[in-house]
Amino acid sequence: MKLEGKVALITGGGGGMGGAQARLFAREGAAVCVADLFADKADAVTNAIAGENGRAMGVRLDVQSSAEWQAAVDATERMYGPVSILCNNAGANFRVSFDEQTEEMWQLIIGTILTGSFLGTKAVIPSMRRAGGGVIVNLGSLASIRPGGASPAYGAAKIGLVGLTRSTAASYARDGIRCVLVSPGHVDTPFLRANAPYSPNDARTSLDNPDNYQRRLAATPLGRLQTPEDIARAFLFVVSDDAAMVTGSMLTVDGGAGL
Repeated sequence: MKLEGKVALITGGGGGMGGAQARLFAREGAAVCVADLFADKADAVTNAIAGENGRAMGVRLDVQSSAEWQAAVDATERMYGPVSILCNNAGANFRVSFDEQTEEMWQLIIGTILTGSFLGTKAVIPSMRRAGGGVIVNLGSLASIRPGGASPAYGAAKIGLVGLTRSTAASYARDGIRCVLVSPGHVDTPFLRANAPYSPNDARTSLDNPDNYQRRLAATPLGRLQTPEDIARAFLFVVSDDAAMVTGSMLTVDGGAGL
């Protein structure tokens, strides 16, 4: 019960990695707000947690809206008390070349990943001060280490999180608020399989294509793709007291893919 008495707000909470975090945090004693752009996905995770006798509520949240952020924080406080953990997982990507990436794609990716994390941090800081401290975890990527030529917006957003994480950590350390970046490698989730409006995939990009799966597997020295649970356990370490002196840094969980 490493998170007994903690209150967590998790964006992208209806997705693969966010959902795994929500379920694990609840099992470790936290009360969880599962926030997602798609309310039905948030509700599914909330119901799963309730089925394990955990405490969870679901909210719809567009992370690009400061008003919706404030509403989510307020709803969480009313239900469970001040927020002490924020996990910024919400993401978007269009896996196209620089030439093919449009301004609209750029705005959605940057707005979801980088601006969304900034707005979430702004929204939750007063609540964390009321809680007496807290932890903010931003979801990075291999692109936070070595962005490639494809999808320039994704690389810019994930590299941008390095700076945002360090700035947040430096700004709020004296409030007892830590901020850490967790950067996964190749994680087997619907983000890399399904064809969603915020993350389109087809045979050229989806893990459902065995060639794509093998390509990512071959790029992972430890011999398997990461699971959402692998990343959730890293998040649990970061938000627990085991990482009490870790702030402003990046934890890479990639099976060696960034080497």
